[in-house]
This record gives sequence, C-alpha cells and structure tokens, in this order.
Amino acid sequence: MLSVRDTAKAATAAKGAVAAASGADKNRLLEELAQSLERDCPELLRANLKDIQSARAAGLSAAFIERLTLNEGRVDSMVKSLLELARMEDPVGQIISGSTRPNGLKITKKRVPIGVVAVIYESRPNVTVDAAALCLKAGNSVVLRGGKEAINSNKKLVEIIRSTLRRQGLPEDCVCLIEDTDRKSARELMNQVGLVDLLIPRGGRGLIESVVREARVPVIETGAGNCHVYIDEFADLEMGYNIIENAKMSRPSVCNAAETLLVHAAVAAEFLPRLERRLAASCELRGCPITRSYIPAAEATEEDFETEYNDYILAIKVGSSLEEAIDHINRYGTRHSEAIVTESITNANRFMDGVDAAAVYLNASTRFTDGGEFGMGAEIGISTSKLHARGPMGLEALTTTKYTIFGSGQVR
Repeated sequence: MLSVRDTAKAATAAKGAVAAASGADKNRLLEELAQSLERDCPELLRANLKDIQSARAAGLSAAFIERLTLNEGRVDSMVKSLLELARMEDPVGQIISGSTRPNGLKITKKRVPIGVVAVIYESRPNVTVDAAALCLKAGNSVVLRGGKEAINSNKKLVEIIRSTLRRQGLPEDCVCLIEDTDRKSARELMNQVGLVDLLIPRGGRGLIESVVREARVPVIETGAGNCHVYIDEFADLEMGYNIIENAKMSRPSVCNAAETLLVHAAVAAEFLPRLERRLAASCELRGCPITRSYIPAAEATEEDFETEYNDYILAIKVGSSLEEAIDHINRYGTRHSEAIVTESITNANRFMDGVDAAAVYLNASTRFTDGGEFGMGAEIGISTSKLHARGPMGLEALTTTKYTIFGSGQVR
C-alpha cells in the first residue's frame, strides 16, 4: 500500500497523459467503464455487502446504511451517468473569449485541466465513480480518499476503473485510492502542496469544516446541507405538503434534503395539523412553542435549527413575516439549497433575491440540487463557496483557464 505522498506523486506523474487525451478517447473510456460496471456488478454488490454488514455490526443508523448501500438500481444509475457524461461536450480546449489588442497581440482565453484533484468523502460509494469519471473527462487525474465504512466498495470500484484505464492505454494512476482510512491519511492529503492542485471534501459539516480549517492546498468548500422549505402565507398548501414531504422524506441522508420547515403564522393553524398526520408516523417533529401549540412535537432547541440531521427528523418554526424567514435561513443555513412555496410573485422575488444560497427554489423541492438533475451528467460536489464554482460542480468546474497570446515580435 503506497503512502499518501507516493500516491499523490503517482497521480501527478499520470496527469499529463489524461490531459493530452482526446475527447474521443475519454468518451470511449467512459463507455467501456459503464460496460465494466455492468459486467462486474455482482462482485461489486458482494463487496458492498461486506461494508453493510460491518456498518450494522457497528450499530450505525439506518440513514447511514442507506447512504452506504449499493444495489442493482444504483449501479444502473452510475452506468447511465457515465454514458451521459460520454455524450457531453469536452470542456478541455474550449475557447471562452478572444480579442486582438491595438498592438496586434491576439489574446485567447481557453479551458484547461486543473491537474491533480483530490476528493475526501465519507460513506457514499457512488462518489467514487462520479468523481473519477468527471475528473477524467475534464482531463485531470484524481486521488480518492473515502471513508472506512465503504472501503470494500471503494476498493472494488477503483479496481474496475484502473483496469479499464489500462485497457484503454492510459496510466492506471490517473485514478488512485488511498486505502488507509485513518484520519492521519486525510490530514496528509490536505498538505500535499505542489502535488494536489485542488481538494474537494464531500460529507458532513464536521468533515468539511476540518478540511477547510486544516488544508494547505486549495479547497472548494462543498455543502453541508442545512436546507429549508418556507411555506408562505400565500402558498398553495397542497403543494406545500407535497414539497416538504419529498424534500424531507424521499432520501433524508443526502445533503439536499430539507432539515427545517418554516411556516408563516397566517397558515400555520391549517397547515401544521395535516402535516403532522402525514409525517409523524415516520419522522420525528421538533417545533418552536407556536408549532407545539398546534401539533404534538418535541421542543426544538437552538441546536436543532443548526443541525443537518441526515435522518428522519424535521425542525419546524412558525414566523410572522417573509423577512423573518429570510433572516432565519441566512443565520442558520449552510448556503446550499432553500425553497419557498408561494403564489405571490412579489414574495417569491424577495425570497429568491434575499436568501444567500447556491440554489434557491420557487415551488419545487430542494432535492433537485444535483448535477444529474441540472443536466451536468454527474457532480463532484455541491459548492457553497463563492469563488471558482458555486452549486453543483460538473465538468466546467473541474477546469481552469489559460491565456494564450500570439504575437509577431511585439515588445513592451
């Protein structure tokens, strides 16, 4: 097993080959990788079962195990994502702008690969495929460091990817996995200055804050998702029930799931009792004092409004104005995804302008914040930063820019 530094060196040595690969070569690679995943699906699911059994033995939560689990449907989704990426335009070499200066210099700005991208992530093995595929298509090599709970799944996935690279004539070190899942290996990866060009953390708030705080290489902060749905006084309440039920219950373990429901006081007496009947059997409700005057709910604390649960728990707060809802979101949110349900265009515009987040929705679930749903094929993460990339990060976010200047002897 290579050290972290030797792994980063191997990825650095391989980056030139993938950067020089043609769009057609990269597309063939992704298509063959899709075929390999289909062919090796039984072996992959057996490896994943080992991770699931270990997680159950460790007493990890049902939501955590759901996030960890692969099945034929999820493998099929990965296959479809790879094929969609293969059909997408190659960003490398795209001309962004060009001009000719008065002195005759011709200046062109174009997209180029970043180089070596490192990804530190937790328990979702599909991230292994998404990250590798996106980095390769964008001309980068990648160093992956997943969580210990998914180590068997990740090792098998990287084995499949590296064997596909070899068959396509590319260095297998274009995709490297750090198999040491001790925290020390993550800290070492954060400090590979000169080898790692960009580090992307994917996981809970603790992981992301640790990487942002400790890393010495460039980092894009991706989204812990303390997301909100606000039911305005002019909301279509039936729509509101459907949206919050989807945003909270469809897959609570992911970062675009809603964690807090905000309700305008004018509709709370009508909205909350029916919501309680729809959700309480399968979701724990925690509410402010006004909420608890309408429905049986546990008391919501300050900590509840700050928490990304990733579980079947929903915090609820009743407020008296749109501005109060906006202030609450900007105070407690993680700048990820926020939604308003309203029939008022005025209130919708005020909310969408006033909320500081990467994705802001009118009359739709926060669960759509996803690279595939946004037409990117896949995503390597959802950036809550404001520099370089924001929101779901697809192929363009994994490139940087270069100026090429053509002269005819000009001097300054």
